[in-house]
Amino acid sequence: MKREYKAFNSKQLFEYIKEQYCIEPEYLWNDTPEVAVFRHKSTKKWFGLLMNENGEEYFNVKTEPDYSDLLRNTYDYIIPAYHMNKEHWNTIIISRKVDIELVYELINRSFELTKKHK
Repeated sequence: MKREYKAFNSKQLFEYIKEQYCIEPEYLWNDTPEVAVFRHKSTKKWFGLLMNENGEEYFNVKTEPDYSDLLRNTYDYIIPAYHMNKEHWNTIIISRKVDIELVYELINRSFELTKKHK
């Protein structure tokens, strides 16, 4: 099956996360009301952060460090995380043409990496 590359947007992102995890975006800061955080209901740990910067929509996700390097070296729309630990977090510039399935995979990975494990 051929991978689909197209611009993604915050509405699609919100719908996917709500459908998969029943989680709504949270807006935590008065000085940046457009910045949305996605976090686990039980632990409040973040698994995603959406922001607008320089006319682009950025979505931060957590990944394993080795995978982070691979992603950054393979996709021009994945960069070291904006405003977060760059070893463990990546920014996906979702307003560019992206591999939609990869974005979903990265959201799911981030969710799993940040949830409380027994």
